[in-house]
Amino acid sequence: MKNHVLFLAALCLLSIGCSNTQTRTYTRWTPVYIPMDDFRAMVKSDSPRQLSNPGKIYVKGNYLFINEKEKGIHIIDNSNPSAPKNLAFITIPGNGDLAVKDNILYADSYIDFVALDITDVANIKVMKRINAIFPNNLVQHGVKMDTTKGMAIDWKEETVTEEYDESNPVIFNEWGGGRGGFFPTSADASSGGNTSSNGRGGSMARFTIYDKTLYAVSTSDMQIFAIDNPSNPLVWAKLNMGWDIETIFPYQDKLFIGSQSGMFIYDNKNQRNPVQLSRFNHARSCDPVVVQGDYAYVTLRAGSRCGGGQNQLDILDIKDVTKPVLLKSYAMQEPYGLGIDGPTLFICDGIAGLKVFNATDYKDLKVTSFLSTFRTYDIIPLGKNAIIVGPDGLYQYDYSNPSDMKLVSTIPIVK
Repeated sequence: MKNHVLFLAALCLLSIGCSNTQTRTYTRWTPVYIPMDDFRAMVKSDSPRQLSNPGKIYVKGNYLFINEKEKGIHIIDNSNPSAPKNLAFITIPGNGDLAVKDNILYADSYIDFVALDITDVANIKVMKRINAIFPNNLVQHGVKMDTTKGMAIDWKEETVTEEYDESNPVIFNEWGGGRGGFFPTSADASSGGNTSSNGRGGSMARFTIYDKTLYAVSTSDMQIFAIDNPSNPLVWAKLNMGWDIETIFPYQDKLFIGSQSGMFIYDNKNQRNPVQLSRFNHARSCDPVVVQGDYAYVTLRAGSRCGGGQNQLDILDIKDVTKPVLLKSYAMQEPYGLGIDGPTLFICDGIAGLKVFNATDYKDLKVTSFLSTFRTYDIIPLGKNAIIVGPDGLYQYDYSNPSDMKLVSTIPIVK
């Protein structure tokens, strides 16, 4: 019997080759490239457009700035919060973050940094562009691309049928056979060095401004810009911070950095040379942070690119900023951004909605409101009204009475 099997195998190899070739049909996303010069010339004022895929939010005076992921920034006149007016859209391909000082808007455009004069929103002016200052942005935006071909500004879906040998499987394409996710990836400059000439971002921020310095964190470093002359930002320094850095939040003369493995605290008395004071380690997860008084509030979210298994709120004692201590954890559904205003703590809990707590006693948070009818991503509390953004649109709520939140207005998304 054994000899018979060997004979058949030999016959197969000699006569017909025993081919393992099969046909596979699959769908893949491939990048659409344009020359780099054309890509960099795309930043311009456009007519207002409806929200489709909102990301980061920023507030400056009576204006709201809403990032349209990878596409640009909506400018909203919010002088009457019950009837916000969509003024304009700034096309910025590859945009994920923003900050504003005086009448200058700063934004990323994939690997580049741009400073825009928005005095006339219908006719914005590019004051300065710093090319390739954010090399890690391609990773943090969840895309891979070959910049030698230009810049990939879009994707096209293709159906591919090809033969392959089971004994030597092919890699579908350089993108791994799929599109690759775009991940929502600016901090709340609500106190400390924030002046009236600067705006305020949400807790999911990667850009923030402290006095005359702009900080931009990427996956592994902090890029520092001197903005003494806001229209002419100067590259100042870059600090290596490790890996999986996500958010930045300034409070008084400190910078609080959220990463997927922990929270960093930096002394910022010398704003052009922040110095690390401490690090609090936690289980691997997505991690924004906000601070008020002696407490830091950190949300941990499992899944997605962050991995891990924790979905919770951590409250830390930071009286001694060199030795942060975990006080208590609270289970959550899928927490993203958060905000704190006095005793009122807001948690954007993803599909669970917005959870509002009285945080007077960290040992016993009291639920004051639970808005579960829409998905939430980030929030900016403004003393009376809160600006909330998520996959379902932008919402403004009056939280004068946290136990009876009043809807002020909504800007829905339109796919």
